[in-house]
Parts: sequence; structure tokens; C-alpha cells
Amino acid sequence: MKQFFEYLKQVILISKGMWVTFKHLFKRPVTIQYPKQKVPMYPRFRGLHFLERYEDGSERCVCCGLCAAACPVDCIYMEPAENEKGERYAKVYEINELRCIFCGFCEEACPEEAIFLGKEYEFSDYTRDKFIYTKEDLVVKWPREKPSSINFLRKERRPPNMTVLPPGSEHSVENH
Repeated sequence: MKQFFEYLKQVILISKGMWVTFKHLFKRPVTIQYPKQKVPMYPRFRGLHFLERYEDGSERCVCCGLCAAACPVDCIYMEPAENEKGERYAKVYEINELRCIFCGFCEEACPEEAIFLGKEYEFSDYTRDKFIYTKEDLVVKWPREKPSSINFLRKERRPPNMTVLPPGSEHSVENH
């Protein structure tokens, strides 16, 4: 008798499993044909880095080094330079994407709103050297193909003669 109940229990379990299979047999498949169709990314997804530009086409990055200092894995390397107008820019800007953990600290630390983490998740290559992205790889192409989706706090560049003083001083901005 005990063996009969074990047999009955197994039949019930198998029939439940078959019912689940039968139920899904007539539903539409959820498979996405990947190269042709892409999964939409969530709004908070952080992908490949890119460097933004101002509306006039000039680069936003002034090579202050705050993004490199905020990076917990030290994957950002930069060298500053000045142009003929006295404005700072990044002569060398490199990000080692193999070392990066895509935490977004560089994005939060940037006072010029120059570096952002985009939605691109398809970057692969055969050699490790190709994952060190230079400034030419990261900066947004100019002229733009479509307008920027980022809502910037400051639309134009600060005047070069403006110095920001620490909080608590007499004036927060001093003009030379």
C-alpha cells in the first residue's frame, strides 16, 4: 500500500510538470533576436564612458583631475595643457575599461559635467590594448548627429579669468 502512494505521488508531480510545459506551449516566445533586436537598457545603467562638448563644439574637460582622484580603481590617466587663450584642456585622457568597475564616481566628481557613462554595452576586442580608450575615442563627435540627451546645469564655458574661492571666504567668485 505504501508503494502505491509513492507511485501516485510521483504521477501527480510529473503531471504538474507536464501541465506547466503544456501551458507555455501556446504562449509567444520571449527570445530576443540579439544582433537585430536590442534589449532596452534601464535608466540607471552605466555603460561605456564618453566626454561631452559645449554647444560651440569645444571640449568640456578642463583636466582638473577630480574624476581620476574619485576613481576607486585608478583607471583614469590625464595630462593637462593650456591653449593660446589660457584655457585648460586635457592633452592626454585615457580610461582603462578593463580595470573600470563602472561605479559612476568620475561622473559625480566632474565639476564641468564633462564625463558621462553612456548606455553602450557592446564593446569587445581581441587584445587588451584596445580597451584603453583615448580622448579621441571618448569625446563626442562634432558636429553632432543628434542633440545631447543630457540636461546640463551650465550650458556655456566659465570665463577664463574667473576663480572659484573656497566657501566661507568673503566672495565665492573673484574676478581678476
